[in-house]
Amino acid sequence: MKTTGLERGAEARNAMSPILALADEVAAGGQPQDAAAEQDRLHRARAFALPLLTGRQFDTGEDAMTHADGVARILSDIGAAPSMQAAVYLVYAGDFLTDPETVVEQAFGPSYARLVTYTRKLVKLQRNARDALADETDAEVLAEQLERVRKMLLAFSHDLRVVLLRLASRLQTLRHYAASRQPCPRALARETQQIFAPLANRLGIWQIKWELEDLSFRFLQPEPYKQIARWLDEKRVEREAGIERVRQQLADALAAQGLPAQVQGRPKHIYSIWKKMRGKGLDFSQVLDVRALRVLVADVPACYAALSRVHELWLAMPEEFDDYIARPKPNGYQSLHTVVLDADQRPIEIQIRTRAMHDHAESGVAAHWAYKEAGTKGYAGVSAAGDFESRVAQARRAVLQQLLAWERELAGADDAPASLVAADGSAGKGLFEDRIYVLTPQATIMELPAGATAIDFAYHLHTELGHRCRGAKIDGALQPLNTPLRNGQTVEIVTVKEGGPSMDWLNPQLGFLQSQRSKAKVRAWFNARAQQETIARGREAVEKLLQREGRTAFRLDDLATQLGFRTADALFEVVGKDEFSLRNIEQLLRPPEPVAVDEAPLLKRSRSQASGGRGVLVVGIDSLLTQLAHCCRPAPPDRIGGYVTRGRGVSIHRADCINYREMAQRSPERVIPVAWGEFRNAKGDSAVYPVDIAITAQDRQGLLRDISEVFAKEKMNVTGVHTQTLRGTAAMTFTIEVSDASRLAHVMSQLGQVKGVQHARRR
Repeated sequence: MKTTGLERGAEARNAMSPILALADEVAAGGQPQDAAAEQDRLHRARAFALPLLTGRQFDTGEDAMTHADGVARILSDIGAAPSMQAAVYLVYAGDFLTDPETVVEQAFGPSYARLVTYTRKLVKLQRNARDALADETDAEVLAEQLERVRKMLLAFSHDLRVVLLRLASRLQTLRHYAASRQPCPRALARETQQIFAPLANRLGIWQIKWELEDLSFRFLQPEPYKQIARWLDEKRVEREAGIERVRQQLADALAAQGLPAQVQGRPKHIYSIWKKMRGKGLDFSQVLDVRALRVLVADVPACYAALSRVHELWLAMPEEFDDYIARPKPNGYQSLHTVVLDADQRPIEIQIRTRAMHDHAESGVAAHWAYKEAGTKGYAGVSAAGDFESRVAQARRAVLQQLLAWERELAGADDAPASLVAADGSAGKGLFEDRIYVLTPQATIMELPAGATAIDFAYHLHTELGHRCRGAKIDGALQPLNTPLRNGQTVEIVTVKEGGPSMDWLNPQLGFLQSQRSKAKVRAWFNARAQQETIARGREAVEKLLQREGRTAFRLDDLATQLGFRTADALFEVVGKDEFSLRNIEQLLRPPEPVAVDEAPLLKRSRSQASGGRGVLVVGIDSLLTQLAHCCRPAPPDRIGGYVTRGRGVSIHRADCINYREMAQRSPERVIPVAWGEFRNAKGDSAVYPVDIAITAQDRQGLLRDISEVFAKEKMNVTGVHTQTLRGTAAMTFTIEVSDASRLAHVMSQLGQVKGVQHARRR
C-alpha cells in the first residue's frame, strides 16, 4: 500500500532526532504550537523570500530559491517543524536585505531575527576560512579547521537551530554537485567530511550524517567510491532478497516465542564499508555487516531472550560476539552484537537492543532526557520531567560534553587521517590547550582562556559580577576562587551586594586571574578608586580656600571654567595631585587693583569738556577723578556703577561685577551713581576702552595666530595676551580695545568658529 505525504511527515516527526525536537521546542519557547499557524508561517516566509531569491545565485553556482526549497525539504524529511523550515527562507533572504535583522524581527519576531543573525555570522566565518582547507599540505589547515569546530560549538550554544540549518544547507549543496555532475571543490568536500559529518553524528542526526559522509567520500576519492558502489550494485537484488527472507524468518521466530520485536534491515553505507575495509585490511567479501539486521525489543531481559533465539536459528561465530549491555562503551553505547551464518553459510551481523538504547545510539546528544521510567530516573539517570528551561539546560550540557569529546578526538587521535596531521606529525595535539568551555547554571556555554578561574568567569559574564565575586560553586561544590576551571564544568558565582575586587587578585603568584581582560578590569577599578580619592582631596582643598576668602557662594563649575578646566572634577584632580597651585585660584578671587598710569588716556576728569570728549559722568559732582576697574573692564554701553576709593578717585565697575556687588554690600555709603558721557581725544577720534576676552581651547600649533586674525579682521587692537596650557587645554586672556562693547557678541561668534576653541566669553 502506498504511503501518503502526510503519513511520511508523521513518520518523520516520530523518528526525528531528540536534538531536532529540542530545537523545535526552543523555537516555540516551550509552548505547544498550532499546526495551521505553523503552516501559515511557513507559507508567509517563503512568499517573503521568493522575490528576494528569484534569479539569484550563491557562490556555489546554486539557484538561491532552489537551494532554500531543498534545505526546507531536508528538514521536513527528518521531521523538523514547519516553523524551522520557515527559518530557512528568512536566513537566505537576509543575504539580500540592507538591515535583515530589523526587517525580519518586524515581520516575524525576535526569535527568527536572532536566528538570522547567528546563522549569517557562522556562514561568513566558514566562507572566510574555507580556502585554508584547499591546501592539503598546509600544516596550519588543522588549526583552521578546529577553530571552526569551536565557533560552531559557540554558535550552537546561542541558538540550537543554527547548526542544524547549516548541516541541511551543506547536504543540499553536495546534492547539487552530485545531480549536476559538476566537480565539487575539494575544500568544500573536506570541510564536510571533517567537520559537518562528525557534527551531525554528535548531534544525533544520522539521516544527514551518512549522506554527508557518502557524498564527500564520492568527491574526495571517486575511484574507491565507484568500486564499492559497483560491488554493492552487482549483488543488490540478491542481497536485498536474502536479507528480507532472513528478516521475516527472525521476526516470525521471535513472535512464536512471544517476544514482541521490531526487526529491521540495517543499511550499510559506502563510506562506512570503505572505512572498515581500510581499517581492518579486509576485502569486500570479508565485510561481515554488509548484510545486517537490527532487533528492537522492550527491555534488557528481552534482549538476551532474542539473542538466545537467534543462536538457536543459526550458527554463531563466537569470535564476533560483543555484549555492550553488560560492558557499555565509554560513550554510553549499549547493544548486543553477534554474527551468524545463514543456511547458505553467508555471514549476517545482528544487533539487539531496547528502543531507549537504540535512540541513544542513533540520536546520541540530548536523547536521554526524552525518556523516563515509572517511579525512577530516566535513561542515563536523567528524568524527562521538569520545566522547559531545565530540559534545555540538560540538553545543552550533553551537547557540550559530546562536542568537547569530539574536539579531543580530532586534536589528539592517533589514527587521524593524513590530511589532518600537522607537519610535525602531532595530529593537532595541543591546539585546544589555549581555550576551555564552561557553563553557566542556565547552561550557556562560555569560552575562556585555559587555566581561567571562577573570577575570570565572573568578569566574562559582567564587570560588576566580577567586582562583587566572593565565592564560586563548581559543579555544585564550593571551591577556592583561584581553582583552575576545566572543560565542561558548571560554574555558579557567589556575590555580595556591595564591594570591589581585592589587590591579591593582581598578584600572579596567587593565581586568581589568568585572563588579561579580567586583569584590566581589576586595575581599572583600583585606578578609578584612586582617582576618586584624589578628586576628593582636591575638592576639600579648594573649598577650604573659598571659605578663607569668604567666597563660598562662588559656583565651582564657574571657577573651573575661568581657570581653563572642562569640569570642577578636572580642577580638583590636578589640585589633589599637587599639579596646580592654589595661588592661581587666589589670584582669580583677588585681582590686583588697577594702576592709574596704565589707564591714563581714559582716566579723565568727568568735566573735561575742553576737548569736547566722551568719558564718565559722576552724577551730582562737577569734577572727580575716575578710573575703569580692571576686574570687569567696563565699556559703553555697559550698565555701570561707581565706588569711591581711598585716594584714587571713583572706580568704575560694570553693574554685574561680583567685586562691585560685594563692596557695595560692605560699604553702601561709598557707592555713587555714574553714567557714560561724551569724550573724544585730541585728534577728534572716538575713545576706546580695554576689554578682557577669556578663551578656552584645545592647544594646537597656530592657535594664537588664528585667534589674532579674528581680532585683526574686526579692526580691534590687541594690547595684552596671557596664556596658560595644562594637559592639552589652553586658557587664554586677550585684552582688546573697543569703542562700543555691543560689538563683542559678533566677535565672540567669530572666535567660536576657530578650530579648537571651546568657549569664548567676556571676563
